[in-house]
Amino acid sequence: MTSEAGIDAGISPAPEAGNLSRAGNLFQLLRDGKARTRAEIAETTGLARSTVASRIDALISSGLVGPAGEATSTGGRPPSRIAFNPAARVVLAVDVGATHVIVAVTDLGGNVLAEQRLRQEVAEGPDVVLGRVVAAGRELLTEAGREPEDLAGIGIGLPGPVEHASGRPVKPPIMPGWDGFDVVSHVQRSLPVPVLVDNDVNIMALGERTAYWPDHQNFLFIKVATGIGAGIISSGQLQRGANGTAGDLGHVRVPRGDDVLCRCGNHGCLEALASGPAVARQLKAQGLEAASGADVLRLVGEGNLQAIQALRQAGRDVGDVLATVVNLLNPSMIIIGGSVGEAGEHLVAGIREVVYRRSLPLATTHLRIGISMAGQRAAILGASHLVTQHVLSPAVIEATLHAAG
Repeated sequence: MTSEAGIDAGISPAPEAGNLSRAGNLFQLLRDGKARTRAEIAETTGLARSTVASRIDALISSGLVGPAGEATSTGGRPPSRIAFNPAARVVLAVDVGATHVIVAVTDLGGNVLAEQRLRQEVAEGPDVVLGRVVAAGRELLTEAGREPEDLAGIGIGLPGPVEHASGRPVKPPIMPGWDGFDVVSHVQRSLPVPVLVDNDVNIMALGERTAYWPDHQNFLFIKVATGIGAGIISSGQLQRGANGTAGDLGHVRVPRGDDVLCRCGNHGCLEALASGPAVARQLKAQGLEAASGADVLRLVGEGNLQAIQALRQAGRDVGDVLATVVNLLNPSMIIIGGSVGEAGEHLVAGIREVVYRRSLPLATTHLRIGISMAGQRAAILGASHLVTQHVLSPAVIEATLHAAG
């Protein structure tokens, strides 16, 4: 397997008929988990049974495919069924946030086998943060009863722009010491497997959509936490932009905030008005004890009217920006997540209020706006998906089988 940092992370297209004779392409038919007999595969693909048998034998030898019971006999010995074996290998999925790190071991189907959440400031730098990631990863592999040799790859989400081709952070505003850092090589010195790195909200979009909304080809995931960003999936493909900054909604200007200075140096940025820390500052100025988004949610949970009104207004501010995005991209689904978003019914109410009022009627005819169902696991599920889309791709499967003889 390769150690590429960047891959396409959409849903894998169906293999072309002319390539089905290759084991890597044939394997894609089995990724849906449905058990099939060799005869059924031959009938579906039009390949000779001898060709199917040799390719399936190679996949069984790799462990990626295994027995799945027997089919009903029409006379004689019942034919055996085979299916994708997601337990063949495991993935290390990592979510690095501004103040936390979540590390999990998943199987190739995205099922979480072991998980650890750490309090960790990303501002402490890549050596410290990635050192903890590697240490936690080794502990979790042991907890899951797996060996480092079982590791297929590592997916990492970072809270800042990432150059997709190299996996290097690009001028991340809240990550001192990370700009241009070679995350891939650093991690591979300890765990020599493919390492894939992306912006955290991108992988949250992948995780949420893959797990809960696979039928939506035009999908937005909005993270509202310390910062505000969007993961954009258009026509089934994740959109990163030219430099990895697509979806950076936090620094779109909101007219209401002309006199509010953002940490980026501009005035009126959405993040400076509607992020968790921004709402907390507004409440603190009103005499309430609030220093973070968690404090805002605590006050809301206690029924504090000032906090409820502030969070609803933050939703309206986010809605002001999203109304333009909806007209531009025409998504069918917008999911609100992040530490503030996933717990903020009042925030989402404010978003809906403005989006449905300000967007074009045709653009909102079938639009749904909801709260994340994956919650804190959205990024973990996305990081796992990022890796499996790579390591289970036709080319990588073919190369793996070739290397194994």
